[in-house]
Amino acid sequence: MNKHLISSALSLAILASLNGCDSSSEAITPKEIPVGEAKAESLLDMSSVAVDDQPALAADWYKGAVFMEIFVRSYKDSDGDGIGDFKGLTSQLDYIADLGVEGIWLMPFSESSDKDHGYEVVDYRSIESDYGTREDFDEFLAQAHARGIGVIADYLINHSSGDNPVFIDSDNNAGGKRDWYMWESSNPGWTNWSGDPSWHQGTYGYYYGIFQSNMPDYNFGNQEVVDFHYNNLRYWLNAGMDGFRFDAMTHLVENGPNQWSGQPENAAIMYGIQQLVMEDYSNRFMICEDSSDSLAAAQSDFCGSAFSFYLNMDIMRSVNAGSTSGTYIVDWLQQGRLSSMGLLLANHDYFAGTRVFEQFAGNEAKYRLAAATLLTLPGQPFVYYGEEVGMGHTANSGGDYLLRAPMSWTAEGGFTTGTPYRAHAHNTAAYNAASQMADDNSIYHHYKTLIQLRKNTPALREGDIEVLLDGEVLAYSRSLADSNVLVVLNYSDSAQTPVIPVGQASTLLSPLANFGSNAVSTTSSGQLNLSLAAQEIRIYQY
Repeated sequence: MNKHLISSALSLAILASLNGCDSSSEAITPKEIPVGEAKAESLLDMSSVAVDDQPALAADWYKGAVFMEIFVRSYKDSDGDGIGDFKGLTSQLDYIADLGVEGIWLMPFSESSDKDHGYEVVDYRSIESDYGTREDFDEFLAQAHARGIGVIADYLINHSSGDNPVFIDSDNNAGGKRDWYMWESSNPGWTNWSGDPSWHQGTYGYYYGIFQSNMPDYNFGNQEVVDFHYNNLRYWLNAGMDGFRFDAMTHLVENGPNQWSGQPENAAIMYGIQQLVMEDYSNRFMICEDSSDSLAAAQSDFCGSAFSFYLNMDIMRSVNAGSTSGTYIVDWLQQGRLSSMGLLLANHDYFAGTRVFEQFAGNEAKYRLAAATLLTLPGQPFVYYGEEVGMGHTANSGGDYLLRAPMSWTAEGGFTTGTPYRAHAHNTAAYNAASQMADDNSIYHHYKTLIQLRKNTPALREGDIEVLLDGEVLAYSRSLADSNVLVVLNYSDSAQTPVIPVGQASTLLSPLANFGSNAVSTTSSGQLNLSLAAQEIRIYQY
């Protein structure tokens, strides 16, 4: 296979904060990768893969489901080496299932050169050696499916490690030179192998391919490049994977210094991938990271789904300010594509916001309001691991690494019997799974109650939404057929007496999951008069 074409397909997103590769105060030792005169084909499985469609879950299993985003390295260590692994993750599947989670998003788990977050892929069809064996992964996947949990994985189509063997091209047409762009620390800026400056800027000491639409031999218009990725995707779908999250989709094609984001060529690339994942295979799900315009990505429907970046920020602003005024939260709720989108409060990337605990400075009332908003909206909510127990930042780090602490299982940590590869969260002693599960009034039980309520209430899981009131109190209905749920959130830190235009006269509303102590009735004109305590949450069925 032509190494020029493959290397150009494995490009780097220029903004590190958008692709999970942010810099940090932590020193990472790159892995030793075999290079030299070897050919990529001798180091990688690059064979063609045919469709073998054997879905493990029912159709539409993901619609309205709650997902958990998990960083395997930080979740649970089974062998005491201080690094999380698939055996450890498998051992905690009952915990995840008991919470009510129906989907898991795995951060990258293929062999990588960064020796940490996995976003610098060396071999797309491998298992990161720190995480165990392929057999360990297969057992995890089987056990997740046995519990009705779907598994999607990060796929890094936008960029790859410079140590990926596809960059080995000792006999290429450029006379043996490495034919991609590299970062020169002595002369900051992206330069090609001949030393000519390019318009790219970056911060990494790796080698990357950059593909541009004005370089017809180096982009996704070449079928060899497309086939390389298609075969990798089929490989994992045939293995039983239930779908993918595509990283940094907005940066696939770059047309110049001011045209490096959201280029029209991206849509054609993702349409082809969507056909493979969701048409060639049954009951699969895909979602894209488009941090530039996530709503446009969802509306154009070329990603299957997209994360609702900036809705999360409006939720946080509303909760912190005590009102929806001055935010775009109502605009988000009133547009029609929210039901197909991925919702979040925070994730592994700093640009999406710090840990929820940090954003609210440990204020649990605000934390609960944000969670109640997330888990009662249309779409697919994603909970970042540890969020459900109030986990904060790691104690000794910076950048994205702050957000990726080992999971807080016990007051002592509970992540490993050895020395954890990274410090635990600073608040592990008070906010950990064991203590939170033992306290019926904890953040954990708040999440569990809401997740289970969503799972068991069709109107909350898949119903339409109508905003009835906004301001200090946000109220909206979720409706499916003749079933209705009313959600009332008092963002204010003072008592409120809202009048909510429910629209159904003399109707009895019954509280759900103890979000409200008594049944209430609308007036003959269809209004509901409530007296709410500060930061109170009410949920009714009618």
